[in-house]
Amino acid sequence: MKIRRFFPVLALAVAMICASVTPAFGVSKEIVQLQTQVDNLQAQMSRLQQSLDESMGVMKSLINQNTDSMNKATTAISNLQTSLQKQQADSGTHSDQLSGQIQALNDSLDELKARLAKISKQFDDMQSAQQNITAQQTQAMQQQQAPPPDVLYNNALRDYQAAKYDIATQEFSDYIKYYPTTDLAGNAYFYLAEIQYRAGNYPEAIKNYDQVLQNFPTGNKTPSAELKKGFAQIELGQKQDGIATLHHVIQRYPKTNEALQARERLQKR
Repeated sequence: MKIRRFFPVLALAVAMICASVTPAFGVSKEIVQLQTQVDNLQAQMSRLQQSLDESMGVMKSLINQNTDSMNKATTAISNLQTSLQKQQADSGTHSDQLSGQIQALNDSLDELKARLAKISKQFDDMQSAQQNITAQQTQAMQQQQAPPPDVLYNNALRDYQAAKYDIATQEFSDYIKYYPTTDLAGNAYFYLAEIQYRAGNYPEAIKNYDQVLQNFPTGNKTPSAELKKGFAQIELGQKQDGIATLHHVIQRYPKTNEALQARERLQKR
């Protein structure tokens, strides 16, 4: 399908845009180039979406036509069955002929059902493709508006270290929103958890520590995230879970500062 052939081109276009992003705001030439590339990508997406809309309209029409055919066939079968019953009640004649007609109609109905199922599957695939295009277009527009990843992360870290937690929370959240798969996204989740831990919001802190542990298991913040998760569990009154988490830190990272802190906390219980 044309849609499948388009996605490699779309991926290449997105890769070219990402490759052109520079680490600073002041390079106006690169920003203009980025704007032009994004505009071109949006135009391509709009043309594809228009094509999808037209194709989906045709698919809807076909589905409606097949549904009407099935309804008519079902009605015809019902009428024939009624006629057969009447004939059998009256004279018992022509039953073989009517039975053959009913069987033929049943076969046609089965064929129509199979065609309708196939068309419905194609329609669902096209809807899914359209949703993907829309999501990619939205992401491209968001990234166009977002600062470069290094700038956004460094600003968030600076504000965190200055105890400007409200601003840092917004900046780390924006980093995760715009750049969710980068290595620094794991750090962003960790610092969000730290802000929540300091505010006494232990349930939300645990959720963000878990984001680090589950999605960035080899990241540099993973040992600290597991240690602080254990602390948060104990603070919440989940003492047994917290103790188990701290023991796991010691077992998995035995020679680290996190393991030392875990042992010290366990001695206080």
